[in-house]
Amino acid sequence: MKTVAIRGATTVENNTAESILEATRELLVEIERNNNIDRDRVISIIFSSTSDLDKVYPAKAARQLGYINAALMCFNELNVVGSIDKCIRVMILYNSDLEQKEVKHIYLKEAKALRPDLSFKA
Repeated sequence: MKTVAIRGATTVENNTAESILEATRELLVEIERNNNIDRDRVISIIFSSTSDLDKVYPAKAARQLGYINAALMCFNELNVVGSIDKCIRVMILYNSDLEQKEVKHIYLKEAKALRPDLSFKA
């Protein structure tokens, strides 16, 4: 078994706790579904969000889904001119039998434009 990194991102329409949590849950569930994630094998999840999202930590959505033992951290994304607004990014470190090249990275909504070279068509 080895550690792989699974990436993903999504966007929200509004800076509300409900919108942020709903979008984050949707992203995590899609990553789980497409990579056959066993939550007990998740080491950590790193979240970043753009500075225009400040109503709730995206990690709260992971706790709501049952990620109790994984280490969770939230950070602000760099404020780069021309970057996507209202964006939540995630990187999951996961103990897996998959090779890194077999991982399916998930980008939803406006975030699909971030890394079309990595994005798996869910």
